[in-house]
Amino acid sequence: MEKTIGHHTHGSLEERKRALLRDGEFYRSGVAHARAQIKHEARPEVIFHSVLDHATWVLRTRADALLKPTGTSISVLAPYALTVLGFIRKRNLGKPALGVAAVLGALGWYLQRKRAQQVAY
Repeated sequence: MEKTIGHHTHGSLEERKRALLRDGEFYRSGVAHARAQIKHEARPEVIFHSVLDHATWVLRTRADALLKPTGTSISVLAPYALTVLGFIRKRNLGKPALGVAAVLGALGWYLQRKRAQQVAY
């Protein structure tokens, strides 16, 4: 029966030496890989891309949280939104669409504020 220390077994001196050299090589290659990864991730374009990914994730998470009570999500609404945006761009309806979005946003804010006041009383 062989005793184990860590993941090495007591064997001959040569076997243990080979196992330690192999472990050392794995460690060195891991350090080299980590250094290369850090060097890559410190580049400005990679940092910028990471910031954009994070910002997109935050916005999507917030939007999904707002839409959760309705039982839908951004991934469900995105195809419809892209179709509507394509239609608005083709017909040059950008300014009127912004006006309608502002009015709907203000109406939603007012209704939410009114509902919050009713719950408070």
